[in-house]
Amino acid sequence: MTHRIIIVGGGAGGLELATRLGKTLGKRGTASITLVDTNLTHIWKPLLHEVAAGSLNSSEDELNYVAQAKWNHFEFQLGRMSGLDREQKKIQLAATLDEEGRELVPARVLGYDSLVIAVGSTTNDFGTEGAAQHCLFLDTRKQAERFHQQLLNHYLRAHAGQTDVVEKISVAIVGAGATGVELAAELHNAAHELAAYGLDRIKPENMHITLIEAGPRVLPALPERIGAPVHKTLEKLGVTVLTNSAVSEVTADALITSSGQVIPASLKVWAAGIRAPGFLKDIDGLETNRINQLQVLPTLQTTRDDNIFAFGDCAACPQPGTDRNVPPRAQAAHQQASLLAKSLKLRIEGKALPSYKYTDYGSLISLSRFSAVGNLMGNLTGSVMLEGWLARMFYVSLYRMHQMALYGVFRTAMLMLGSRIGRGTEPRLKLH
Repeated sequence: MTHRIIIVGGGAGGLELATRLGKTLGKRGTASITLVDTNLTHIWKPLLHEVAAGSLNSSEDELNYVAQAKWNHFEFQLGRMSGLDREQKKIQLAATLDEEGRELVPARVLGYDSLVIAVGSTTNDFGTEGAAQHCLFLDTRKQAERFHQQLLNHYLRAHAGQTDVVEKISVAIVGAGATGVELAAELHNAAHELAAYGLDRIKPENMHITLIEAGPRVLPALPERIGAPVHKTLEKLGVTVLTNSAVSEVTADALITSSGQVIPASLKVWAAGIRAPGFLKDIDGLETNRINQLQVLPTLQTTRDDNIFAFGDCAACPQPGTDRNVPPRAQAAHQQASLLAKSLKLRIEGKALPSYKYTDYGSLISLSRFSAVGNLMGNLTGSVMLEGWLARMFYVSLYRMHQMALYGVFRTAMLMLGSRIGRGTEPRLKLH
C-alpha cells in the first residue's frame, strides 16, 4: 500500500517540503503526498510588511497551491485542520465557507501514515487590553492588505480635503523585532512614494511613525552590533524609537504604556511576540508548551507520537547542548524541511531517522530602499557584518532562494526577468 503523507500548513516550510517530496516520492509512486491549507495561494511571510506598505503587489508574487501541486506531483486540499484521531490515523478538516457563509467545501476526513504539522505561528498580543480590538496584525496576506487599504484610505481622504488643512497621519508599531523594524522603514518609503504620485496633502514629514519596544533595544533577538546601526538608521529616517516601553492598553486612538505615556495613533500595528495556533493545544494528546508549540524530539517527531512530525514556528525543537529551542526563523524552517524530505524517505524504508541540528547562517534586516544591515555566518567566513547595498542584495537573494526551492532555477530566472521588465510599466507602490 502506498505510504500516505499529509502536510498541514502551506507556509514556506510546508510548501517546500511538499514540493521536495512530490518531486521524489510522489513522482515515483513511493508515497502519496497531500498538502492542506486554508488558502488557495501562498506568499512568503517575511514579505508581508512590504505588502502592508504597498511596496509589493501580493497578487503578482503569490503562488497557487493547485498549480504547484500539478507541477510537482502532490495533491492539494483546501481546508482547516479541526481534529485528530491518532488511533485511527485520521485528521478532520472543517467545512470551508464562501464569502456569503455558504458551504464551499464540506467537512471531511483524511487518513495518513505520516502526518507533518507546519502551521506556523501568529502574533502574540499577550492578552493586552484592547490590542485585539484596535490593532492590526501581519500574520496573513489578508491582514497585510487590510493595513495597506487603511493607509491608502487616509491619503485618499486627505487628497479630497481642503487645501488649507495640514493633514497628518500617525502610525504606532508595537514590537521592534524584524517585522516592526522593516515595516517602519517601508512606511517611511511609502510616504515619499505616495507624495511623488500626487497624494501629497500628507507631506512625508507629516507621517509620524513610532516604534515601541518593551525591551532595552531594537531587534532584541539579534546581536547588539546589528541592532545599534538599525536604531540609528531608523532615527535618521525620522522614526521615533521608544525602548523599555511596554504597552499596557490600546484604545481606539492611542496606545498607553505601563509608565502612563500616551502615544496617539490613527493606525496601530502589533508585531511583538509569537505563539502557535491555539488549536494545537487541544488536539488529541500531543504535548505543547506555554505558547502552544508542539514539543518535538530532535528527529522532529512529536514527543507522544512517532507518526506525527512538526516543524517551523509551530514546533518547540530543542537545541542540543543548550537550554533553548530552535528560534522561530525562516532559515530554521527551510533547514527542517530539507531534513524531513530525507527523513520521510528513510521512514518508508524502515531506517533510523537523523536528528536536526540548527545552523545559524546569520541575519539580515531590510530598511526598505534606504539600506540593509546584518551578518553572515559560515564555516569559511566566520561572522561578517554587512551594511548598505551589499546587505540589501543578500537580503533579496533570500527570497530568490525560496523561489528556487519551489520553482527551480530556470523558472525563478524567468520570474526575475519578468519582474525587471515590469518595473517600467507599473507604479513603484501599489495605489489601490
